[in-house]
Amino acid sequence: MKITKYRKVMKFTYMKWNLLILFVCLLFIQGYVKLESTGDNLFHIFINGVQVGSVASPQEAEEMLWDARKQIAAQETDLVLMDVEMTYVGEEIMYGYADDPQEVYDNIYQALLSGVQETRVRSYTLKMDQYMVNLASVQEMEQLLQAVVSKYDSEDKFGVEIVQDENRLFNVLTANAVDRQAQPKEQEQQLYPEGGIQAELTELFAQELEKEEKDFGDYELGIMSMRFAEKVEIVEAYLPQSQLRPLEKAIEELTMEQETVGTYEVQSGDTLSGIALKVDIPMEDIVAMNDSLETINTTIRVGQQLIITVPEPEVTVERVEVNYYEEVYDAPVEYIDNDNWFTTQTKELQAPHAGFRKIVAQESYENETLVDREILKEEVVQQAVARIVERGTKVPPTYIKPISGGRASSGFGRRTAPTKGASTYHKGQDWATPVGTTVVASCGGRVSRAGWGSGYGNVIYIDHEDGKQTRYAHLSKILVKTGDYVKQGQKIALSGNTGITSGPHLHFEILVNGKQVNPMNYIK
Repeated sequence: MKITKYRKVMKFTYMKWNLLILFVCLLFIQGYVKLESTGDNLFHIFINGVQVGSVASPQEAEEMLWDARKQIAAQETDLVLMDVEMTYVGEEIMYGYADDPQEVYDNIYQALLSGVQETRVRSYTLKMDQYMVNLASVQEMEQLLQAVVSKYDSEDKFGVEIVQDENRLFNVLTANAVDRQAQPKEQEQQLYPEGGIQAELTELFAQELEKEEKDFGDYELGIMSMRFAEKVEIVEAYLPQSQLRPLEKAIEELTMEQETVGTYEVQSGDTLSGIALKVDIPMEDIVAMNDSLETINTTIRVGQQLIITVPEPEVTVERVEVNYYEEVYDAPVEYIDNDNWFTTQTKELQAPHAGFRKIVAQESYENETLVDREILKEEVVQQAVARIVERGTKVPPTYIKPISGGRASSGFGRRTAPTKGASTYHKGQDWATPVGTTVVASCGGRVSRAGWGSGYGNVIYIDHEDGKQTRYAHLSKILVKTGDYVKQGQKIALSGNTGITSGPHLHFEILVNGKQVNPMNYIK
Protein backbone atom coordinates (compact mmCIF):
# COMPACT_ATOMS: atom_id res chain seq x y z
CA MET A 1 0.00 0.00 0.00
CA LYS A 2 2.79 2.47 0.80
CA ILE A 3 4.63 1.68 -2.41
CA THR A 4 1.51 2.37 -4.45
CA LYS A 5 0.90 5.65 -2.60
CA TYR A 6 4.46 6.96 -3.20
CA ARG A 7 4.31 5.85 -6.81
CA LYS A 8 1.22 8.04 -7.39
CA VAL A 9 2.90 11.02 -5.68
CA MET A 10 6.04 10.60 -7.76
CA LYS A 11 4.02 10.29 -10.99
CA PHE A 12 2.08 13.46 -10.25
CA THR A 13 5.26 15.36 -9.33
CA TYR A 14 6.92 14.19 -12.59
CA MET A 15 4.01 15.42 -14.65
CA LYS A 16 4.04 18.84 -12.91
CA TRP A 17 7.74 19.33 -13.60
CA ASN A 18 7.37 18.32 -17.22
CA LEU A 19 4.56 20.81 -17.74
CA LEU A 20 6.57 23.54 -15.98
CA ILE A 21 9.66 22.88 -18.13
CA LEU A 22 7.57 22.88 -21.31
CA PHE A 23 5.96 26.20 -20.39
CA VAL A 24 9.32 27.82 -19.66
CA CYS A 25 10.69 26.57 -23.02
CA LEU A 26 7.77 28.04 -24.85
CA LEU A 27 8.41 31.40 -23.23
CA PHE A 28 12.04 31.53 -24.34
CA ILE A 29 11.92 29.83 -27.77
CA GLN A 30 12.45 32.44 -30.59
CA GLY A 31 9.33 33.12 -32.59
CA TYR A 32 6.91 32.11 -29.89
CA VAL A 33 3.67 34.09 -30.06
CA LYS A 34 2.27 35.10 -26.75
CA LEU A 35 -1.32 34.44 -25.99
CA GLU A 36 -3.05 37.78 -26.35
CA SER A 37 -6.58 38.38 -27.56
CA THR A 38 -5.64 41.39 -29.75
CA GLY A 39 -6.60 40.06 -33.22
CA ASP A 40 -4.37 38.39 -35.80
CA ASN A 41 -0.97 37.59 -34.32
CA LEU A 42 0.55 35.20 -36.88
CA PHE A 43 0.85 36.07 -40.59
CA HIS A 44 1.49 33.68 -43.49
CA ILE A 45 3.43 35.58 -46.18
CA PHE A 46 3.05 35.01 -49.97
CA ILE A 47 5.27 36.46 -52.75
CA ASN A 48 3.61 36.31 -56.17
CA GLY A 49 1.24 33.68 -54.84
CA VAL A 50 3.99 31.44 -53.36
CA GLN A 51 4.11 31.02 -49.58
CA VAL A 52 7.51 31.97 -48.18
CA GLY A 53 6.89 31.60 -44.44
CA SER A 54 5.09 32.90 -41.38
CA VAL A 55 6.01 35.95 -39.27
CA ALA A 56 4.64 37.74 -36.29
CA SER A 57 3.85 41.00 -38.18
CA PRO A 58 3.53 42.25 -41.80
CA GLN A 59 6.11 44.97 -41.05
CA GLU A 60 8.71 42.32 -40.43
CA ALA A 61 7.98 40.80 -43.87
CA GLU A 62 8.11 44.26 -45.51
CA GLU A 63 11.60 44.84 -44.11
CA MET A 64 12.76 41.46 -45.35
CA LEU A 65 11.32 42.19 -48.79
CA TRP A 66 13.08 45.56 -48.96
CA ASP A 67 16.41 44.07 -47.89
CA ALA A 68 16.12 41.27 -50.47
CA ARG A 69 15.39 43.76 -53.27
CA LYS A 70 18.40 45.87 -52.29
CA GLN A 71 20.63 42.79 -52.28
CA ILE A 72 19.52 41.80 -55.80
CA ALA A 73 19.88 45.35 -57.14
CA ALA A 74 23.37 45.68 -55.64
CA GLN A 75 24.56 42.66 -57.61
CA GLU A 76 23.63 44.33 -60.97
CA THR A 77 25.18 47.41 -62.57
CA ASP A 78 22.09 47.98 -64.75
CA LEU A 79 18.45 48.61 -64.01
CA VAL A 80 16.65 45.50 -62.68
CA LEU A 81 12.88 45.21 -62.88
CA MET A 82 10.98 42.50 -61.07
CA ASP A 83 7.38 41.43 -60.58
CA VAL A 84 6.66 41.66 -56.83
CA GLU A 85 3.30 41.21 -55.17
CA MET A 86 3.37 40.47 -51.46
CA THR A 87 0.20 39.31 -49.77
CA TYR A 88 -0.42 37.79 -46.36
CA VAL A 89 -3.09 35.92 -44.45
CA GLY A 90 -3.36 36.60 -40.73
CA GLU A 91 -4.82 34.46 -37.95
CA GLU A 92 -5.22 34.66 -34.20
CA ILE A 93 -3.76 31.72 -32.29
CA MET A 94 -3.43 30.90 -28.60
CA TYR A 95 0.21 29.95 -29.01
CA GLY A 96 2.42 28.91 -31.89
CA TYR A 97 5.68 29.42 -33.74
CA ALA A 98 6.79 31.94 -36.39
CA ASP A 99 9.28 30.57 -38.92
CA ASP A 100 12.98 31.23 -38.59
CA PRO A 101 13.58 34.81 -39.92
CA GLN A 102 16.63 33.77 -41.96
CA GLU A 103 14.66 31.00 -43.60
CA VAL A 104 11.81 33.42 -44.43
CA TYR A 105 14.31 35.94 -45.85
CA ASP A 106 15.96 33.27 -48.02
CA ASN A 107 12.57 32.22 -49.35
CA ILE A 108 11.67 35.86 -50.19
CA TYR A 109 15.03 36.32 -51.93
CA GLN A 110 14.53 33.24 -54.12
CA ALA A 111 10.95 34.30 -54.96
CA LEU A 112 12.20 37.71 -56.09
CA LEU A 113 14.90 36.14 -58.26
CA SER A 114 12.29 34.05 -60.03
CA GLY A 115 10.24 37.22 -60.65
CA VAL A 116 13.10 39.26 -62.11
CA GLN A 117 12.24 40.52 -65.58
CA GLU A 118 14.81 41.02 -68.30
CA THR A 119 17.54 43.31 -67.02
CA ARG A 120 17.28 46.85 -68.42
CA VAL A 121 20.61 48.21 -69.55
CA ARG A 122 21.59 51.82 -69.87
CA SER A 123 21.29 52.77 -73.54
CA TYR A 124 20.58 55.66 -75.91
CA THR A 125 17.73 56.16 -78.37
CA LEU A 126 18.25 58.10 -81.60
CA LYS A 127 15.25 59.67 -83.34
CA MET A 128 15.50 61.37 -86.75
CA ASP A 129 12.11 62.10 -88.31
CA GLN A 130 10.49 58.64 -88.74
CA TYR A 131 13.68 56.68 -88.04
CA MET A 132 14.46 55.40 -84.52
CA VAL A 133 17.22 53.12 -83.24
CA ASN A 134 18.55 52.04 -79.81
CA LEU A 135 22.30 51.73 -79.24
CA ALA A 136 24.42 50.83 -76.24
CA SER A 137 26.38 54.08 -75.78
CA VAL A 138 26.95 57.66 -76.87
CA GLN A 139 30.16 56.46 -78.55
CA GLU A 140 28.16 54.10 -80.75
CA MET A 141 25.77 56.96 -81.59
CA GLU A 142 28.74 59.05 -82.68
CA GLN A 143 30.12 56.22 -84.82
CA LEU A 144 26.70 55.72 -86.45
CA LEU A 145 26.27 59.38 -87.37
CA GLN A 146 29.91 59.59 -88.47
CA ALA A 147 29.25 56.75 -90.92
CA VAL A 148 26.37 58.78 -92.38
CA VAL A 149 28.54 61.89 -92.75
CA SER A 150 31.53 59.96 -94.16
CA LYS A 151 29.34 58.56 -96.95
CA TYR A 152 29.31 62.05 -98.51
CA ASP A 153 32.64 63.36 -97.17
CA SER A 154 35.39 62.00 -99.39
CA GLU A 155 37.83 64.50 -97.86
CA ASP A 156 37.28 63.16 -94.31
CA LYS A 157 36.92 66.79 -93.30
CA PHE A 158 33.84 66.65 -91.09
CA GLY A 159 33.24 64.92 -87.80
CA VAL A 160 30.20 64.47 -85.57
CA GLU A 161 29.76 66.34 -82.31
CA ILE A 162 27.10 65.25 -79.82
CA VAL A 163 26.06 68.07 -77.48
CA GLN A 164 23.28 69.10 -75.15
CA ASP A 165 20.23 70.42 -77.00
CA GLU A 166 19.90 73.95 -75.66
CA ASN A 167 16.32 74.26 -76.92
CA ARG A 168 15.06 71.39 -74.77
CA LEU A 169 14.28 71.56 -71.08
CA PHE A 170 14.92 67.88 -70.50
CA ASN A 171 18.18 65.97 -70.85
CA VAL A 172 18.08 65.62 -74.64
CA LEU A 173 21.20 65.49 -76.79
CA THR A 174 21.57 66.51 -80.41
CA ALA A 175 24.30 66.09 -83.03
CA ASN A 176 26.00 68.36 -85.53
CA ALA A 177 28.47 67.83 -88.35
CA VAL A 178 31.53 69.99 -87.59
CA ASP A 179 34.51 70.99 -89.69
CA ARG A 180 37.53 69.41 -87.98
CA GLN A 181 39.91 71.85 -89.67
CA ALA A 182 37.95 74.93 -88.66
CA GLN A 183 37.63 73.99 -84.97
CA PRO A 184 41.29 74.67 -84.01
CA LYS A 185 41.10 78.09 -85.71
CA GLU A 186 37.92 78.98 -83.85
CA GLN A 187 39.44 77.85 -80.55
CA GLU A 188 42.57 79.91 -81.23
CA GLN A 189 40.45 82.99 -81.98
CA GLN A 190 38.59 82.50 -78.73
CA LEU A 191 41.87 82.21 -76.79
CA TYR A 192 43.60 85.10 -78.59
CA PRO A 193 40.91 87.46 -79.89
CA GLU A 194 41.98 90.45 -81.92
CA GLY A 195 41.10 93.82 -80.52
CA GLY A 196 41.30 97.50 -81.23
CA ILE A 197 43.00 98.68 -84.40
CA GLN A 198 44.15 95.16 -85.31
CA ALA A 199 40.56 93.89 -85.54
CA GLU A 200 39.53 96.87 -87.66
CA LEU A 201 42.47 96.39 -90.05
CA THR A 202 41.64 92.70 -90.44
CA GLU A 203 38.02 93.53 -91.29
CA LEU A 204 39.03 96.23 -93.81
CA PHE A 205 41.48 93.85 -95.48
CA ALA A 206 38.77 91.20 -95.79
CA GLN A 207 36.38 93.72 -97.35
CA GLU A 208 38.99 94.79 -99.94
CA LEU A 209 39.61 91.16 -100.87
CA GLU A 210 35.88 90.64 -101.44
CA LYS A 211 35.79 93.65 -103.84
CA GLU A 212 38.64 92.33 -105.96
CA GLU A 213 37.77 89.84 -108.67
CA LYS A 214 39.09 86.44 -107.75
CA ASP A 215 41.08 84.23 -110.05
CA PHE A 216 40.26 80.52 -110.29
CA GLY A 217 43.13 79.70 -107.95
CA ASP A 218 41.82 82.05 -105.25
CA TYR A 219 38.80 79.93 -104.42
CA GLU A 220 38.83 77.42 -101.62
CA LEU A 221 37.44 74.23 -103.10
CA GLY A 222 35.73 71.26 -101.49
CA ILE A 223 32.97 70.84 -98.93
CA MET A 224 32.17 74.09 -97.15
CA SER A 225 29.45 72.89 -94.77
CA MET A 226 27.43 69.81 -93.82
CA ARG A 227 24.36 69.33 -91.67
CA PHE A 228 21.62 66.80 -90.94
CA ALA A 229 18.34 67.90 -92.56
CA GLU A 230 16.29 66.05 -89.96
CA LYS A 231 16.23 67.07 -86.30
CA VAL A 232 18.56 64.78 -84.34
CA GLU A 233 17.35 63.78 -80.87
CA ILE A 234 19.27 61.45 -78.55
CA VAL A 235 17.88 60.48 -75.16
CA GLU A 236 19.13 58.17 -72.44
CA ALA A 237 16.95 55.16 -71.69
CA TYR A 238 16.97 51.84 -69.85
CA LEU A 239 15.94 49.08 -72.22
CA PRO A 240 16.09 45.27 -72.44
CA GLN A 241 19.27 44.05 -74.12
CA SER A 242 17.12 42.49 -76.85
CA GLN A 243 15.95 45.94 -77.99
CA LEU A 244 19.45 47.25 -78.70
CA ARG A 245 20.59 47.27 -82.33
CA PRO A 246 24.10 46.10 -83.24
CA LEU A 247 26.12 49.07 -84.47
CA GLU A 248 26.93 47.44 -87.83
CA LYS A 249 23.23 46.77 -88.50
CA ALA A 250 22.27 50.34 -87.60
CA ILE A 251 24.95 51.75 -89.93
CA GLU A 252 23.65 49.56 -92.76
CA GLU A 253 20.05 50.72 -92.17
CA LEU A 254 20.92 54.40 -91.95
CA THR A 255 23.20 54.56 -94.98
CA MET A 256 21.48 52.09 -97.33
CA GLU A 257 19.18 53.65 -99.91
CA GLN A 258 15.50 52.73 -99.66
CA GLU A 259 13.02 52.80 -102.55
CA THR A 260 10.49 55.59 -101.94
CA VAL A 261 7.63 56.75 -104.16
CA GLY A 262 8.11 60.11 -105.86
CA THR A 263 6.66 62.08 -108.76
CA TYR A 264 8.09 63.69 -111.86
CA GLU A 265 6.36 66.60 -113.60
CA VAL A 266 6.67 66.46 -117.39
CA GLN A 267 8.45 69.51 -118.75
CA SER A 268 8.27 71.01 -122.23
CA GLY A 269 10.51 69.01 -124.57
CA ASP A 270 10.47 65.91 -122.37
CA THR A 271 10.17 62.45 -123.88
CA LEU A 272 9.56 59.23 -122.01
CA SER A 273 12.99 57.96 -123.02
CA GLY A 274 14.60 61.18 -121.84
CA ILE A 275 12.77 61.02 -118.51
CA ALA A 276 13.90 57.40 -118.09
CA LEU A 277 17.52 58.48 -118.54
CA LYS A 278 17.06 61.46 -116.21
CA VAL A 279 15.59 59.47 -113.30
CA ASP A 280 17.58 56.30 -114.10
CA ILE A 281 14.50 54.08 -114.36
CA PRO A 282 13.74 51.88 -117.41
CA MET A 283 10.83 53.10 -119.56
CA GLU A 284 9.01 49.80 -119.10
CA ASP A 285 9.11 50.28 -115.31
CA ILE A 286 7.74 53.83 -115.59
CA VAL A 287 4.88 52.54 -117.76
CA ALA A 288 4.15 49.78 -115.21
CA MET A 289 3.95 52.35 -112.38
CA ASN A 290 1.59 54.71 -114.21
CA ASP A 291 -1.96 53.75 -115.26
CA SER A 292 -2.02 56.76 -117.60
CA LEU A 293 0.68 55.13 -119.75
CA GLU A 294 -0.42 52.17 -121.84
CA THR A 295 2.86 51.62 -123.70
CA ILE A 296 6.25 53.28 -124.05
CA ASN A 297 4.78 55.11 -127.07
CA THR A 298 1.91 56.72 -125.15
CA THR A 299 1.87 60.51 -125.57
CA ILE A 300 2.89 62.48 -122.49
CA ARG A 301 1.86 66.11 -121.88
CA VAL A 302 3.48 69.10 -120.20
CA GLY A 303 2.49 69.25 -116.52
CA GLN A 304 1.59 65.57 -116.34
CA GLN A 305 2.63 63.95 -113.05
CA LEU A 306 4.39 60.61 -113.44
CA ILE A 307 4.90 58.25 -110.50
CA ILE A 308 8.52 57.16 -110.07
CA THR A 309 10.46 55.32 -107.37
CA VAL A 310 13.36 57.26 -105.93
CA PRO A 311 16.19 55.59 -103.97
CA GLU A 312 16.69 57.59 -100.78
CA PRO A 313 18.40 56.78 -97.46
CA GLU A 314 16.61 57.16 -94.13
CA VAL A 315 18.58 60.32 -93.29
CA THR A 316 19.17 63.39 -95.45
CA VAL A 317 22.58 65.07 -95.27
CA GLU A 318 22.72 68.59 -96.69
CA ARG A 319 26.07 69.90 -97.84
CA VAL A 320 27.49 72.86 -99.76
CA GLU A 321 30.49 72.37 -102.05
CA VAL A 322 32.62 74.75 -104.10
CA ASN A 323 34.00 72.97 -107.20
CA TYR A 324 36.00 73.84 -110.31
CA TYR A 325 34.87 72.46 -113.67
CA GLU A 326 35.96 72.55 -117.27
CA GLU A 327 32.74 71.50 -118.95
CA VAL A 328 30.71 71.29 -122.09
CA TYR A 329 27.50 73.19 -121.48
CA ASP A 330 24.21 73.95 -123.23
CA ALA A 331 22.53 77.32 -123.39
CA PRO A 332 18.97 77.42 -121.97
CA VAL A 333 16.24 76.67 -124.52
CA GLU A 334 14.53 79.79 -125.80
CA TYR A 335 10.79 79.54 -126.45
CA ILE A 336 8.58 81.63 -128.73
CA ASP A 337 4.91 81.30 -127.79
CA ASN A 338 2.29 80.95 -130.51
CA ASP A 339 -1.23 81.61 -129.27
CA ASN A 340 -2.75 80.02 -132.36
CA TRP A 341 -1.14 76.63 -131.70
CA PHE A 342 -2.08 73.97 -129.21
CA THR A 343 0.41 73.00 -126.50
CA THR A 344 1.01 69.74 -128.34
CA GLN A 345 2.45 71.66 -131.32
CA THR A 346 6.14 72.70 -131.41
CA LYS A 347 8.64 73.66 -134.08
CA GLU A 348 12.41 74.02 -133.79
CA LEU A 349 13.51 77.35 -135.27
CA GLN A 350 17.21 77.09 -134.37
CA ALA A 351 19.30 74.01 -133.65
CA PRO A 352 21.45 74.12 -130.52
CA HIS A 353 25.24 73.94 -130.32
CA ALA A 354 27.12 73.10 -127.12
CA GLY A 355 29.70 75.50 -125.69
CA PHE A 356 32.80 75.03 -123.53
CA ARG A 357 33.65 76.92 -120.35
CA LYS A 358 35.62 76.99 -117.10
CA ILE A 359 33.65 77.66 -113.95
CA VAL A 360 33.78 77.69 -110.18
CA ALA A 361 30.36 76.74 -108.86
CA GLN A 362 28.82 76.63 -105.41
CA GLU A 363 26.56 73.57 -105.31
CA SER A 364 24.01 72.49 -102.73
CA TYR A 365 23.28 68.78 -102.32
CA GLU A 366 20.76 66.65 -100.47
CA ASN A 367 22.59 63.35 -100.21
CA GLU A 368 23.64 62.70 -103.83
CA THR A 369 21.02 64.99 -105.40
CA LEU A 370 22.08 68.42 -106.66
CA VAL A 371 19.35 70.87 -105.60
CA ASP A 372 20.96 74.24 -106.36
CA ARG A 373 23.92 75.59 -108.30
CA GLU A 374 25.37 79.09 -108.31
CA ILE A 375 28.24 79.94 -110.67
CA LEU A 376 30.77 82.06 -108.76
CA LYS A 377 33.20 82.54 -111.65
CA GLU A 378 32.91 81.71 -115.35
CA GLU A 379 35.25 81.90 -118.33
CA VAL A 380 33.62 80.96 -121.66
CA VAL A 381 36.04 79.37 -124.12
CA GLN A 382 33.37 78.72 -126.78
CA GLN A 383 29.90 80.28 -126.62
CA ALA A 384 26.92 77.89 -126.68
CA VAL A 385 24.14 78.40 -129.22
CA ALA A 386 20.64 78.17 -127.76
CA ARG A 387 17.90 75.97 -129.16
CA ILE A 388 14.95 78.14 -130.21
CA VAL A 389 11.52 76.48 -130.20
CA GLU A 390 8.15 77.84 -131.23
CA ARG A 391 5.40 76.33 -129.12
CA GLY A 392 1.63 76.53 -128.77
CA THR A 393 -0.11 77.97 -125.76
CA LYS A 394 -3.70 76.75 -126.26
CA VAL A 395 -4.83 73.74 -124.26
CA PRO A 396 -6.01 71.07 -126.74
CA PRO A 397 -9.66 69.98 -126.56
CA THR A 398 -10.70 66.76 -124.86
CA TYR A 399 -13.17 64.07 -125.93
CA ILE A 400 -15.84 62.35 -123.87
CA LYS A 401 -18.11 59.35 -124.42
CA PRO A 402 -21.10 60.60 -126.50
CA ILE A 403 -23.76 58.59 -124.64
CA SER A 404 -24.41 57.61 -121.05
CA GLY A 405 -24.31 53.86 -120.51
CA GLY A 406 -24.74 51.54 -123.47
CA ARG A 407 -23.03 48.23 -124.11
CA ALA A 408 -19.84 48.23 -126.17
CA SER A 409 -20.92 45.93 -128.99
CA SER A 410 -18.25 46.39 -131.67
CA GLY A 411 -14.82 47.95 -131.34
CA PHE A 412 -12.39 49.51 -133.80
CA GLY A 413 -10.60 47.20 -136.28
CA ARG A 414 -11.14 44.01 -138.22
CA ARG A 415 -14.32 42.02 -137.64
CA THR A 416 -16.84 39.67 -139.26
CA ALA A 417 -19.52 41.76 -140.99
CA PRO A 418 -22.56 41.66 -138.63
CA THR A 419 -25.05 42.15 -141.50
CA LYS A 420 -25.09 42.27 -145.27
CA GLY A 421 -23.49 45.45 -146.60
CA ALA A 422 -21.56 46.18 -143.40
CA SER A 423 -17.76 46.61 -143.48
CA THR A 424 -15.38 43.89 -142.31
CA TYR A 425 -13.05 46.61 -140.99
CA HIS A 426 -14.92 48.61 -138.38
CA LYS A 427 -13.87 52.26 -138.39
CA GLY A 428 -15.45 53.35 -135.14
CA GLN A 429 -16.89 52.28 -131.79
CA ASP A 430 -20.45 50.93 -131.37
CA TRP A 431 -22.57 51.02 -128.22
CA ALA A 432 -25.83 49.02 -128.23
CA THR A 433 -28.50 51.26 -126.73
CA PRO A 434 -32.31 51.65 -127.04
CA VAL A 435 -33.70 53.94 -129.75
CA GLY A 436 -34.10 57.47 -128.37
CA THR A 437 -31.03 57.53 -126.11
CA THR A 438 -29.56 61.05 -125.81
CA VAL A 439 -26.39 61.64 -127.89
CA VAL A 440 -24.08 64.53 -126.90
CA ALA A 441 -21.13 66.23 -128.60
CA SER A 442 -17.92 64.43 -127.61
CA CYS A 443 -16.03 67.72 -128.04
CA GLY A 444 -16.98 71.32 -128.79
CA GLY A 445 -16.89 72.34 -132.47
CA ARG A 446 -18.71 73.35 -135.68
CA VAL A 447 -21.31 71.03 -137.30
CA SER A 448 -20.09 70.44 -140.84
CA ARG A 449 -22.81 67.98 -141.88
CA ALA A 450 -26.17 66.90 -140.49
CA GLY A 451 -28.45 64.63 -142.52
CA TRP A 452 -28.67 61.32 -144.35
CA GLY A 453 -25.40 59.48 -145.02
CA SER A 454 -26.15 56.28 -146.94
CA GLY A 455 -24.89 53.35 -144.81
CA TYR A 456 -24.59 55.73 -141.83
CA GLY A 457 -28.29 56.52 -141.88
CA ASN A 458 -28.91 59.80 -140.09
CA VAL A 459 -25.44 61.16 -139.31
CA ILE A 460 -23.73 64.26 -137.82
CA TYR A 461 -20.15 65.42 -138.55
CA ILE A 462 -18.49 67.91 -136.16
CA ASP A 463 -15.15 69.64 -136.89
CA HIS A 464 -12.98 70.55 -133.89
CA GLU A 465 -10.30 73.16 -133.21
CA ASP A 466 -7.46 70.64 -133.10
CA GLY A 467 -8.20 69.46 -136.65
CA LYS A 468 -10.01 66.30 -135.62
CA GLN A 469 -13.54 65.39 -136.70
CA THR A 470 -16.18 63.29 -134.92
CA ARG A 471 -19.06 61.38 -136.54
CA TYR A 472 -22.30 60.11 -134.93
CA ALA A 473 -24.28 57.58 -137.03
CA HIS A 474 -27.56 55.55 -137.17
CA LEU A 475 -29.45 58.34 -135.38
CA SER A 476 -33.23 58.37 -135.05
CA LYS A 477 -33.44 62.16 -134.78
CA ILE A 478 -30.98 65.02 -135.50
CA LEU A 479 -31.29 68.06 -133.21
CA VAL A 480 -28.66 70.39 -134.84
CA LYS A 481 -28.07 71.74 -138.35
CA THR A 482 -25.02 72.38 -140.51
CA GLY A 483 -23.09 75.48 -139.38
CA ASP A 484 -24.17 75.27 -135.72
CA TYR A 485 -21.45 75.59 -133.03
CA VAL A 486 -21.95 73.08 -130.23
CA LYS A 487 -20.28 72.78 -126.83
CA GLN A 488 -18.85 69.62 -125.33
CA GLY A 489 -21.66 67.60 -123.71
CA GLN A 490 -24.43 69.47 -125.60
CA LYS A 491 -27.38 67.29 -126.73
CA ILE A 492 -27.20 66.91 -130.54
CA ALA A 493 -29.31 63.85 -131.44
CA LEU A 494 -31.19 60.73 -130.37
CA SER A 495 -29.79 57.28 -131.06
CA GLY A 496 -31.57 54.99 -133.51
CA ASN A 497 -31.39 52.14 -136.00
CA THR A 498 -31.14 53.92 -139.39
CA GLY A 499 -28.78 52.94 -142.22
CA ILE A 500 -27.08 49.55 -142.36
CA THR A 501 -27.35 48.09 -138.84
CA SER A 502 -27.99 44.82 -137.06
CA GLY A 503 -29.90 46.54 -134.24
CA PRO A 504 -30.33 49.82 -132.36
CA HIS A 505 -26.95 51.36 -131.51
CA LEU A 506 -24.75 54.46 -131.80
CA HIS A 507 -21.77 54.34 -134.15
CA PHE A 508 -19.03 56.86 -133.17
CA GLU A 509 -15.87 57.82 -135.08
CA ILE A 510 -12.89 60.14 -134.56
CA LEU A 511 -10.88 61.19 -137.61
CA VAL A 512 -7.32 62.59 -137.54
CA ASN A 513 -6.18 64.22 -140.78
CA GLY A 514 -9.24 62.71 -142.47
CA LYS A 515 -8.49 59.13 -141.36
CA GLN A 516 -10.46 57.13 -138.79
CA VAL A 517 -8.57 56.21 -135.62
CA ASN A 518 -9.54 54.19 -132.54
CA PRO A 519 -11.87 56.56 -130.59
CA MET A 520 -11.15 54.84 -127.29
CA ASN A 521 -7.56 56.15 -127.40
CA TYR A 522 -8.91 59.72 -127.15
CA ILE A 523 -11.97 59.46 -124.91
CA LYS A 524 -11.30 60.61 -121.35
